[in-house]
Amino acid sequence: MSPLPRMLLQRLGLSLLSLLLVSMVVFLITAVLPGDAAEELLGQDATPETLAALRLQMGLDQPLVLRYLHWLGGLVTGNPGRSLVSDASVMELIGNRLPNSLLLAAITAAIAVPLALLLGTLAAVFRGGWLDRLLNSGAVALVSVPEFLIATIAVLVLAVQLGWLPALSYASDIDSLSGAARVFVMPVLTLCCVTVAQMMRMTRAALADQLDAPYVEMARLKGVPPVRIVLQHAMPNAIGPIANAVALSTSYLLGGVIIVETIFHYPGVAKLMVDGVSQRDIPLVQTCTMIFCAGYLLLVLMADMIGVLANPRLRSAR
Repeated sequence: MSPLPRMLLQRLGLSLLSLLLVSMVVFLITAVLPGDAAEELLGQDATPETLAALRLQMGLDQPLVLRYLHWLGGLVTGNPGRSLVSDASVMELIGNRLPNSLLLAAITAAIAVPLALLLGTLAAVFRGGWLDRLLNSGAVALVSVPEFLIATIAVLVLAVQLGWLPALSYASDIDSLSGAARVFVMPVLTLCCVTVAQMMRMTRAALADQLDAPYVEMARLKGVPPVRIVLQHAMPNAIGPIANAVALSTSYLLGGVIIVETIFHYPGVAKLMVDGVSQRDIPLVQTCTMIFCAGYLLLVLMADMIGVLANPRLRSAR
């Protein structure tokens, strides 16, 4: 087997092993949470006999290892079980919410990625100048502000004070372009503030490192136009770190939307997971968490592959 397929298979194997280890950690953490679904359903006045009978019915009396193996087998086969609270299929509950989360992440990525790459490239090209200092200062300020504060300020200003947008985002309100804008403006704005700042800084660092390389200086001495130097010489060599920056920031959207979906009451997977935690619906929480982890590992794996394919030295490494 040639070096490139072998390397890609190794990265894929490591990703699957990481996902297995993550499943163990997720299951153990959710298992030690105080209380369970039986206590949540029956309340504090339930007798020990009633709790024991309901736990037996839900399968909560089984040993921890047996419950993990049963859950892992169902997860691999696409059947992670049923909700302990609503008795509905976990995959059905997630399937109703997952398109909403993916749509929110896709809209945010479609705006944040091109904007961050453009601002990061401008900061790298004009590094040391007033534009670079302005962009870096703004990026540091945005990274330092938590998402819940940005979301709260957006609600206070755009919804309460100005009345331009609704304070809550309901997917059922999307019946036209203006309705979609009213639903997505504040959640997307909140997510973009952090992701754009992170991607811009990492793009600037990767591109600035290449622009200081000797081959770029040689291209300048030969009279190569600046735009061609950036796009044809520096950018291809910086695509690996930039792809990792985009993947890390995009993967944040899969888990970082928890705060945004909760504040704006957006009906996504993250909001479903928060509700599952409050109701001690362990199978639902575990499956939602694994979806976030799998999405993160998939994006990181894609970025790793792009970095390998873009770098001839890595492609020929043995």
